[in-house]
Amino acid sequence: MICKRYTLGVLFWSQINLDLFETVGQPHKRRRTSEPSEIEERLESLICRVGEKSISSLESNLEGLAGVLEADLPNYKSKILKILCTVARLLPEKLTVYTTLVGLLNARNYNFGGEFVEAMIRQLKECLKVNMYNEAVYLVRFLSDLVNCHVIAAPSMVAMFENFVAVTQEEDVPQVRCDWYVYAFLSSLPWVGKELYEKKDAEMDRILTSVESYLKRRQKIHVPMLQVWSADKPHPQEEYLDCLWAQVQKLKKDRWQERHIPRPYLAFDNVLCEALHHNLPPFTPPPHTEDSVYPMPRVIFRMFDYTDDPEGPVMPGSHSVERFVIEENLHCIIKSHWKERKTCAAQLLSYPGNNKIPLNYHIVEVVFAELFQLPIPPQTEVMYTTLLIELCKLQPGSLPQVLAQATEMLYMRLDTMNTTCIDRFIDWFSHHLSNFQFRWSWEDWSDCLSEDADKPRPKFVREVLEKCMRLSYHQQIVDIVPASFSNRHWFLKRITFASFFLHVESLPGYNVALCLNIAIKNKASNDEIFTILKDVANPNQDDDDDEGFSFNPLKIEVFVQTVLHLAAKSFSHSFSALGN
Repeated sequence: MICKRYTLGVLFWSQINLDLFETVGQPHKRRRTSEPSEIEERLESLICRVGEKSISSLESNLEGLAGVLEADLPNYKSKILKILCTVARLLPEKLTVYTTLVGLLNARNYNFGGEFVEAMIRQLKECLKVNMYNEAVYLVRFLSDLVNCHVIAAPSMVAMFENFVAVTQEEDVPQVRCDWYVYAFLSSLPWVGKELYEKKDAEMDRILTSVESYLKRRQKIHVPMLQVWSADKPHPQEEYLDCLWAQVQKLKKDRWQERHIPRPYLAFDNVLCEALHHNLPPFTPPPHTEDSVYPMPRVIFRMFDYTDDPEGPVMPGSHSVERFVIEENLHCIIKSHWKERKTCAAQLLSYPGNNKIPLNYHIVEVVFAELFQLPIPPQTEVMYTTLLIELCKLQPGSLPQVLAQATEMLYMRLDTMNTTCIDRFIDWFSHHLSNFQFRWSWEDWSDCLSEDADKPRPKFVREVLEKCMRLSYHQQIVDIVPASFSNRHWFLKRITFASFFLHVESLPGYNVALCLNIAIKNKASNDEIFTILKDVANPNQDDDDDEGFSFNPLKIEVFVQTVLHLAAKSFSHSFSALGN
């Protein structure tokens, strides 16, 4: 499995390299012997860990790893190819790290570079065939960045993009098919736009003109259904291709100068520039079939801008390509690590260049963008709750304040918020509060008490408190919120339960409940309990119904209340009693 974690902990590069060199390439020296499977696991660990925090620089780690892999190519080439193709698909947030590694290997072994390019094209075709379009985008982006590493010739990459954009001229195909190929092209330009324009400016202008023509004629009737808010103030909720097109246009205007993508291959330019290039094999997009399932369109979620964090680093503008790169990488991290909330939170907070951007604001915005994505979030909703809790634990001095600021913004915009998103907001907020002792500045929301009870804000606060009571108990919530909330009859209504039959002699079924209580304590059999319950009078039985087959709700109520009374000490007692 790619990137498995070992119980030995993180090994230093020197130790790992020594272990590997002791197993290969030195037949005359005494060394430890290892099984091929063990060596393959070590190779996998090396490749997956490169780019993580280390006592050595990234450049020295990449150079050392390239040397290790080059030495192992004669015996483990197929395994190395498989691992590199897999990380290109599954770890897109470390894209430039792996393209640099491939570039170094290509400079050392030209044939391996060619085989890797062919393997990537095969994997791309397979992903498109089985509708793995998100992974296919990462592969296209990876291939485009190999142009910067002098592995792939720029003209062949331009030819591939021309074939991508030519899909927009196909007839009788769904718009989402054309959208994907346009998106795959545009989303690669932050990485490779400058290099392609320097070598093939006329061809690139022609492709961009075709894209612009397509964007002008495409239908966008889906946008209102996918917007979190119906109003565009203070931040417009743009359709994703329109937003990306605006970002690419600004990037082109800035002469393709991008300031956020880490490019470790620049440190090896004197080595990589001497390597021979490979031409991509001719690539024709597979035809549309009835089984093709393309990604759905979406709307770009915006919550913050540069004014929300005046003291910290400036947040890139909504049409800045840096904004796209940051958000795309954060989405990739969540997609890669969502099953492990601690790892996911740590990876998000250790995002490269975090001292140059307001990282906490970007993280909170991206998490809420996924939580509120319509029609359904990419992952299960509770994952985002646990992730935000973990982020608050790791950054207790800063992230909770950003999250509180975001919550206040969402509350103020409830009037124009999509109903489905409001429900998710309620579920998240109540669950989040339950992990932090339900502490919140409730007094700041007391203005909702003067509004009609069915307005969005009062309704939101009421439903949040109701869910908080389910995660706690009535009196605790009453003690936490201001008295003005608990005094309103439509807030914090206490749920009243029917009196237990064991406590009120006048209730019908009292005597039966007493007998049943004693019988259960004495571990009576099921038949004995059913015999006792036969004595419960049936309020639904007609006078002429001698058979007594009518439904008897009182019998069920007596039994359930007696069992719950006996097991009232804890939830576990109650579940145990009901199970028995």
